Amino acid sequence: MELIEPTGVTWALVIIGLIIYAPPLYMQILAVRDPHSRRVKDLLIGKGEDYGDKTHFLFCRGTGYADLIMQFPPLIVGSIGVIRGRPWGYMLWAAVAAISLYISIVLWFVDREYVYPKCGPLAFYTYYWGIWVYWSIIVFAYSLVRINGIVL
Repeated sequence: MELIEPTGVTWALVIIGLIIYAPPLYMQILAVRDPHSRRVKDLLIGKGEDYGDKTHFLFCRGTGYADLIMQFPPLIVGSIGVIRGRPWGYMLWAAVAAISLYISIVLWFVDREYVYPKCGPLAFYTYYWGIWVYWSIIVFAYSLVRINGIVL
């Protein structure tokens, strides 16, 4: 099996991924363990806020489980594979990027009602949801490029 040597871009994407995904990993672990706790609500919805309704609660809980099952394990394993130069690491990265892009776009619309009014457009479209969309697009494209033997 031919290795795909990691570059500076690879390392930058791994580090950025670790930075942006560590807080949600922490929040989702808390949310799955005790979804009605004040701390979880403060982190996921906003200080002093409550779930809008049962559907909002179930959506938050469901995305917590989905992230812990479908998002974080392939992100971690894929990042290890990418650092080790394994092609399967880039395939996992592309899969994680597609999942992340999908859920982030869904959340742009679903969470807009709850988060957007509290934080405004700049924070909402950068930190709150935008950063995962941008990272996902870049990682997806980068993975395809690297799998096809192009070095950046």
